[in-house]
Amino acid sequence: MKKNMRYALILLSICAVSAFLLAFTNSITAPVIEEMDHQSRLKALEAVSGGLEIGEQESVEEQRFVTYRIPLSEEGEHTGWILGLKGAGYGGELTLVASYTLDGVMQYAQLLSHSETPGLGKKAEESWYMDKFKNTGGEQPVPTSKAMLTAPDAQAVSGSSVTFTAVAKAIKAGSDYVKDLGGTL
Repeated sequence: MKKNMRYALILLSICAVSAFLLAFTNSITAPVIEEMDHQSRLKALEAVSGGLEIGEQESVEEQRFVTYRIPLSEEGEHTGWILGLKGAGYGGELTLVASYTLDGVMQYAQLLSHSETPGLGKKAEESWYMDKFKNTGGEQPVPTSKAMLTAPDAQAVSGSSVTFTAVAKAIKAGSDYVKDLGGTL
């Protein structure tokens, strides 16, 4: 019995030291990771803004795909929106930012985070991938299936149907959201 108690105390000590070391490591790395995420997000906002002035972020409630919106302006005149979007990809939730004109035409999009399959779903990180959605949402509908793409574009996204559908649905929902706003702030 004493032997078992001794082993239990040794294991408890090892667990306590390990927990302390993990907590200490987390306290050091968490702020660094948070700052890196913040800088990455700012860089993405700049990339999708198209050189327009970026306003203040506003949360969007009760929307399945849209999480926040940021007004875009040029010389003080409201010209569009940047939307924070989310979708359900193959590896779980993916997040992206996209800019829209006031009439819901998607201008630029960039993937922020995802857990997609390397080599297939990770294609969505590339600018050429998001270019398939550029200038859609107005008279030209957002391609929500590969059948709506040209043959070369459909081939380029083959093997990542779930990722493509998740991105397409999020971008289409963003376009619909902006259209519903009707150009208002």
